[in-house]
Amino acid sequence: MDSASPQPEEAAAAAGSPSEFLKNIVGKRVKVRIGSGVDYHGLLTCLDGYMNVALEDTEEWANGRKTAEYGDCFLRGNNVLYISALEDL
Repeated sequence: MDSASPQPEEAAAAAGSPSEFLKNIVGKRVKVRIGSGVDYHGLLTCLDGYMNVALEDTEEWANGRKTAEYGDCFLRGNNVLYISALEDL
């Protein structure tokens, strides 16, 4: 490995911790994927330690198509596979 390559610890520190990421995305538009493969796009308003998620202005996406729109949406944490940002942090 050449000396210009960052070590794994350095790369992780530069990317930030998962808890930092979660703090930074509150108030941003996100995509939440649940276990069934359905995605929810919306404004993240609340997130807790159990990964329970509250979204506003939510769209439900399945098989690449928008299937529903909701004003507010609550997703139980045990169903959440991942959360990703849809806008720059």
